[in-house]
Amino acid sequence: RRPCVHAMFYLAVWVAFAACSAPPVPLDDIIIEKTFEPEVCGRAVKVGDYVRYHYIGTFPDGKKFDSSYDRGSTYNVFVGKKQLIAGMDKALVGMCVNQRSLVKIPPQLAYGKGGYGDIIPADSILHFDVLLLDVWNPEDGVQSTTYLTPPTCVRKVEVSDYVRYHYNGTLLDGTLFDSSHTRLRTYDTYVGIGWLIAGMDQGLLGMCVGERRIITMPPSLGYGENGDGSDIPGQASLVFDVVLLDLHNPRDSIAVTNQVLPEPCPRKSATGDFVRYHYNGSLLDGTFFDSSYSRNHTYDTYVGKGYVIAGMDEALIGVCMGERLTITIPPHLAYGEEGTGSKIPGSAVLVFDVHIIDFHNPSDTTVMTVIHKPEECEKITKNGDFVKYHYNASLMDGSHIDSTHNYGKTYNIVLGANQVVPGMEEGLKDMCVGEKRHLVIPPHLGYGEGADEVPGSAVLVFDVELVEVEEGLPEGYMFIWNDDVSPDLFTEMDVDLDQQVEASEFTNYIMRQVTEGRGRLAPGFDPYRIIDNMFSNQDRNGDGKITESEFRLKADEATHDEL
Repeated sequence: RRPCVHAMFYLAVWVAFAACSAPPVPLDDIIIEKTFEPEVCGRAVKVGDYVRYHYIGTFPDGKKFDSSYDRGSTYNVFVGKKQLIAGMDKALVGMCVNQRSLVKIPPQLAYGKGGYGDIIPADSILHFDVLLLDVWNPEDGVQSTTYLTPPTCVRKVEVSDYVRYHYNGTLLDGTLFDSSHTRLRTYDTYVGIGWLIAGMDQGLLGMCVGERRIITMPPSLGYGENGDGSDIPGQASLVFDVVLLDLHNPRDSIAVTNQVLPEPCPRKSATGDFVRYHYNGSLLDGTFFDSSYSRNHTYDTYVGKGYVIAGMDEALIGVCMGERLTITIPPHLAYGEEGTGSKIPGSAVLVFDVHIIDFHNPSDTTVMTVIHKPEECEKITKNGDFVKYHYNASLMDGSHIDSTHNYGKTYNIVLGANQVVPGMEEGLKDMCVGEKRHLVIPPHLGYGEGADEVPGSAVLVFDVELVEVEEGLPEGYMFIWNDDVSPDLFTEMDVDLDQQVEASEFTNYIMRQVTEGRGRLAPGFDPYRIIDNMFSNQDRNGDGKITESEFRLKADEATHDEL
């Protein structure tokens, strides 16, 4: 058995030696070893396709004879049209972009018995390390794939529309060549009129604001066989990842949607009216830029006078108090090509969600509506009357301001004495006790630019009920006699008979006349202040005493409200 063992050992050694020293085994066909495969193969090379690839060419012993990397440029060629050696023509079919393969090509499918000059000897087996970077076909058009669709799409891009969009631009192998995001500015342009490369012009059509789309185009619709001279090589397919942010047409006017109209709407705004409204402002893609709510103050302006952007000026005419609406304004009716700098970019469409709080016109008067009037009405209010009334006060949007019912007592004033706002003075005239009225008072007859809890330029609403009226004195009088005037007034006042009336004598006398019903003081005022004023008017030399020569009745005076 030992000789058999030795025989087998020597046989094995001889076989191994023979295998090591023998020439390479001839190849009948190409051999392809995939050294890297992408996870997704969007497209495989077919006969007739145009490809861009890098390669390193070596002999079986590893000696390099050529490399596209050394030339700094891909090898670009049609496949299957005999522009390559037969083995490479065959090996490229079926490859995917970013696939890397080691291709072994026999001489009969390479340069055969003739070789290639001094570089490739005759009958050489060639090895190529191939990385496919791009593939397209002359029949290709633009390919668009939407991967995010907005919930609503009111409008789609059409030819001659102006769009604002962000993009990342890559080659087919994923190499980034440009991005609007890195510049922090959208790309803004007209579509379909030749301002863009043809593929982008086509790829943007039909997009909705908020849509995200992959647009792939062959070089014939991109930068062609010369590229852009910088980051895009010649004959390169281009891939753009696009999000559309804005869309309008120069022919656009404002658009009003989502209207919620109050019932009823007795009046609509007109040119020259002063409007108070709240708003939220955003761009067309929903990006917020401003809100009156955040400032806790309405935006107040005249409409139709050019005080606001043209689109808002137009939209605010013909609205109702309490109306809610969405106003979409194209840039040529908003902030134009320049925008506002920080918050509103140039050529941006603006969207305002608006709530009309109130409006008025400088020519408005108090609007009075009788809610209830008693059947019997013996007296009606007039200037000088002392009136007592209850009220509930609110703004036009229903916001509560104040109510006398909260205090459990009436509000008491003298009509015509400027003790309340002019609109209330007007609204309380010619009322009967028990009558109820609804008053709408414009700000110039109310609190004007504002007071305490009342915002500036606010229209006020009062529901009033007249509870009691004390008749006032004739205009110009603060005291009148109910009976005939005594001919000895001065003597009756001069209690100590010193031929002069002091302030205390004067006050005591007038108060006694009022108490005994022979005279009346104007209601609603401090009686002692009235009497002090009467005394001062009689004390003509200001020495604190009234002499008989100074003393005169009202009938004898031309300008003083006194006896």
